[in-house]
Amino acid sequence: MKRNIIENPKKIEQVDLIVGIPSYNEADTIARVIKQVDKGLTKYFPKDKAVIINLDNHSPDDTKKVFLSTKTDNPKMYVSTARGVRGKGRNLYNLFHYTNQLKAKAVAVVDADLESITPDWMKTLIKPILAGHDLVTPYYARCEYDGSITNHICYPLIYGLFGLNIRQPIGGDFAFSPKVADYWLQQKWHKTTYKYGIDIFMTTNTITGGFKIAQGGLGAKIHKPSAPKLGPMFSQVVATLFKNVLANKKLWLGDMEEKPIKYFGKKNFAKPQTLGVDYKSMRITSIFNFHANEDILKRALSGVVFKKIERMYKTGKIEIDDQLWCKILFDVLYAYDRTDLNAGLIEAIKPLYFGRFISFFRSTLDKPFKDCEEEINEQAKLFWEDRRYLISKYHK
Repeated sequence: MKRNIIENPKKIEQVDLIVGIPSYNEADTIARVIKQVDKGLTKYFPKDKAVIINLDNHSPDDTKKVFLSTKTDNPKMYVSTARGVRGKGRNLYNLFHYTNQLKAKAVAVVDADLESITPDWMKTLIKPILAGHDLVTPYYARCEYDGSITNHICYPLIYGLFGLNIRQPIGGDFAFSPKVADYWLQQKWHKTTYKYGIDIFMTTNTITGGFKIAQGGLGAKIHKPSAPKLGPMFSQVVATLFKNVLANKKLWLGDMEEKPIKYFGKKNFAKPQTLGVDYKSMRITSIFNFHANEDILKRALSGVVFKKIERMYKTGKIEIDDQLWCKILFDVLYAYDRTDLNAGLIEAIKPLYFGRFISFFRSTLDKPFKDCEEEINEQAKLFWEDRRYLISKYHK
């Protein structure tokens, strides 16, 4: 197995706090993030011994050089996967091991491309962990068209199955305890977990493991936005989510109650960044890929749901509202569990995910951010209210 690359200039052996910054080709943005992290650690945790760790994927640009040369009051370590080894999950896998090795009391992680990070983020993320929580997920003002996998798949399914209103279950900025890091290392890691599936792996296992979760208000998130795309991120996140929730279906098939999530940090947010959307291209792609995957979808979806979808895609009038989307996702999750469609099914639902996104985009185009956010919240709540639709499938 290829060995990690480690540079530990000050020979750090034990710390109280760790802040990890995963990266790949972030030489142009990582310096600002480092400086804000360092200021936050110095301001809010002056008596704690801390280290900032860059968890890199052997970036071919100058990420490593910029990280190590940026002046900070707190020491830094550089840890990279070997050349050719990629994946955010591999970076965080390394971080979880260093959490144990350095005997840290709390660990925060922030994206390397953040423009909106401030020193206050360190206080909001770390203090709840020191107070006894095991995972702090972020709560941002984020463009309603950014993070669409979160908005339309991860958020509603987590709320619908577990009764937990976790707004950003795959947000890139979070904090965790050493106890839950140990637990994550003991769970089953799929190939997708080592890639983009890592964030939803962490959240779902924290929930099913019975750990304490909080949300931290961080204000607006301004970064390099991830517009909806038919790339590996979708497949890796959704496959990891499906595998993890189905491995724990006895939990959500039983009696569940909504559980409150403690909230820390900011409550009044600035306006989020704007994001351009190539609506026409997504619509064309959605229609083309629906017809390419029609046979699989016919097997996966209930007869009533499939007929509605088929009619839309034949006429080109795609209107997937939140109620129909709820039934689609529940049908697909059940089919993933009870049929042999598996990976092919994940690919097949991409055009419907696009269809849901463009339907949401069209219905909210002239609405203010607050109203759009309310629609996303109401969609997630609907998944909780209609969860019997899925559960009844298992009791037929």
